Amino acid sequence: MNKLGKLYGLGIGPGDPELLTLKAHRILTTVPVIAYPTLESGKVLARAIVSDFIRPEQIEIPMPLPFSVERSSQPHYDIAAENIAEQLKLGLDVAVLCVGDPMLYGTFMYIFNRLCDRFSIEVVPGISSVMASAAMLGVPITYRNDVFSIMPATLEAEILRDRLAFIDAAAIIKLGRHFAKVRNILEELGLLERALYIERATLPNQQIIPITEVDPEAATYWSLILIPSKTKPQ
Repeated sequence: MNKLGKLYGLGIGPGDPELLTLKAHRILTTVPVIAYPTLESGKVLARAIVSDFIRPEQIEIPMPLPFSVERSSQPHYDIAAENIAEQLKLGLDVAVLCVGDPMLYGTFMYIFNRLCDRFSIEVVPGISSVMASAAMLGVPITYRNDVFSIMPATLEAEILRDRLAFIDAAAIIKLGRHFAKVRNILEELGLLERALYIERATLPNQQIIPITEVDPEAATYWSLILIPSKTKPQ
């Protein structure tokens, strides 16, 4: 019986290739198979970030995945997981590229859930867009006993409002078409002045825009709003 391959969940960071960890680079450049999500538009952000490190002889498995809050039930993940499993059964190690960190709203989580009982898996953490955005914006997120909350903009308005009403500091991710809803809630709660908007953090086309000047129709999925702590450092 062939020895099974090992599956890696490879966090490749928010976009700047130089933020790739040494461990992620080593695995990326030595595994025989890499897999990565592709968007409905055909764009392949994860592969683009590390394209200079990919070798011609590596087998590539594109994973077409739709954007949906119900991703865990999507048949696309079943197909992607089985395509990866076929390579693992042949004894080939597979690295799944994940923008940011694999276990923080990452696409890899849904592959992990489908294959963790069948194969050996190692997760390599990466720098999340939230942490990278704070660095790019030049603001500390929290002090002392502050509680930091991360929430998706895809939440219903009432839930989002209730959770934002009591924050010390927060990041609101996955903005896209939900930007106007989020901005209205922040204005209602008196948080708009503290809120900072950034899109495509660390990428060459990164933009930091005053939140009152953001065009709701132009807000991208790859953007977030950071609300840093109002605690005064001592």
